[in-house]
Amino acid sequence: VAYLTIFHILFVLFVWTYWKSIFTLPVQPDKKFHMSYADKERYENEERPEVQRQILAEIARKLPVYTRTGNGGIRFCDRCQLIKPDRCHHCSVCAICVLKMDHHCPWVNNCIGFSNYKFFLLFLAYSLLYCLYIAATVFKYFIKYWTGELTNGRSKFHVLFLLFVAVMFFVSLMFLFGYHCWLVSRNRSTLEAFSAPVFQNGPDKNGFNLGFIKNLQQVFGEEKKLWLLPVVSSQGDGHFFPMRALCEAQNPLLANEEQWEDDGIDEEPHGKATLKEISCVLMRSD
Repeated sequence: VAYLTIFHILFVLFVWTYWKSIFTLPVQPDKKFHMSYADKERYENEERPEVQRQILAEIARKLPVYTRTGNGGIRFCDRCQLIKPDRCHHCSVCAICVLKMDHHCPWVNNCIGFSNYKFFLLFLAYSLLYCLYIAATVFKYFIKYWTGELTNGRSKFHVLFLLFVAVMFFVSLMFLFGYHCWLVSRNRSTLEAFSAPVFQNGPDKNGFNLGFIKNLQQVFGEEKKLWLLPVVSSQGDGHFFPMRALCEAQNPLLANEEQWEDDGIDEEPHGKATLKEISCVLMRSD
């Protein structure tokens, strides 16, 4: 009874997270990031690239956009006709721009981004536990088969097949889940891991890295009771993300604060704003 209870709990969580990963639609940028008809006409009628960049820069001044293209220009999607928010990318499969796009996953036939990244991580975690549990419960029957205690030929095949499939998927998922755990700890997407985001001062692979705890909260939220459930709890709306570079530019002392946090020296009481948070708030109010 205990084995069946644990099995069905893992099975329900596995199916639930898989369902949420598949049917949670990727979120597109808000209308304010789309070009108006007048701006679109002005942009398309202009043939000089430098003037086009100036037009995009004028439009982007009203938007919370801080990342740039490789040559320092505003990130613009000519297919969706919009200014790309930070960490937003165009998915060629879905044919839309996706907020905080991580990758397009063929296993769930969906784009993994801001709206369903938490669900995807939980799907990997519960798939991993599901395969591990199956392999662990079948292993004792594999030992019996190896020692010749199993006489039924059909059961031998079932035991071997089930153990092989469970172990094979467990090993594959272990590497994939471990890689995404590393990405979350650094606050990077898969795309950002391969190509560092570019800011006004140049590319910075740790541009969105706020420290392990805050990086975790950005994906799973601040309510820990919701972390293991496939319900919406991520911080923000996917259009703006706190940036370490901007905060440190405002106050150089903040660069040292992250080092203190990494060394375990910073032990601020819960609920008390850190120097980095205060600086970010002051910067955004300017």
